[in-house]
Amino acid sequence: MKNSKVVRLAQYAVLVAIMLLMGFTPLGYIRVGAIEISTMMLPVAIAAIVMGPLAGTLLGFVFGLTSFAQCFMGSAFGAMLVGINPFFTLILCIVPRTLMGFLVGIIFKALYRIDKTKLASFAVASICSALLNTVFFVFTLIVLFYSNDTFVKTMTEWGFDMSAIIPFFAAFIGLNGIVEAIFSLVAGTAITKPLHKAFAEKQ
Repeated sequence: MKNSKVVRLAQYAVLVAIMLLMGFTPLGYIRVGAIEISTMMLPVAIAAIVMGPLAGTLLGFVFGLTSFAQCFMGSAFGAMLVGINPFFTLILCIVPRTLMGFLVGIIFKALYRIDKTKLASFAVASICSALLNTVFFVFTLIVLFYSNDTFVKTMTEWGFDMSAIIPFFAAFIGLNGIVEAIFSLVAGTAITKPLHKAFAEKQ
């Protein structure tokens, strides 16, 4: 029992180290002009699928912390959000990613029990990491900002039509979401299936 706990802690430590390495290098956040693509969903999905919802939650939280750090490390959109309200930005970065990690683990466990192919569950859970991340982020963004007079005032002063906020976010984040979903589907499925099998054989 003690050995299994040590191994588990070591696995967590390795995954967190990978997250931090990716989060503070171009590997985790790829910027091409105004487009910002994140690959950070991949280790979160791996943890959630291979180790369970708790691991997904932890890695999702780390993802959120690195996302908030990016607001001070060259992300134009993140810098704008921090300039409007740092606390709301912290919530925006952490809550959607943490919840995403937990739900990916739950989704995989539910699907794996009924997945006769033993492949579809890996694919669905992997792509859900990107889709849920995008959906939760946009939803939280809209809710927080519509409840924030400072945001509305700032955007209005910049000449932005607040009635077009949803189309704006859809266009700005939509492309990122599509690219991230494809990446998560392909890379996540390819990595998690053999890892899950290897972990299962050792138990």
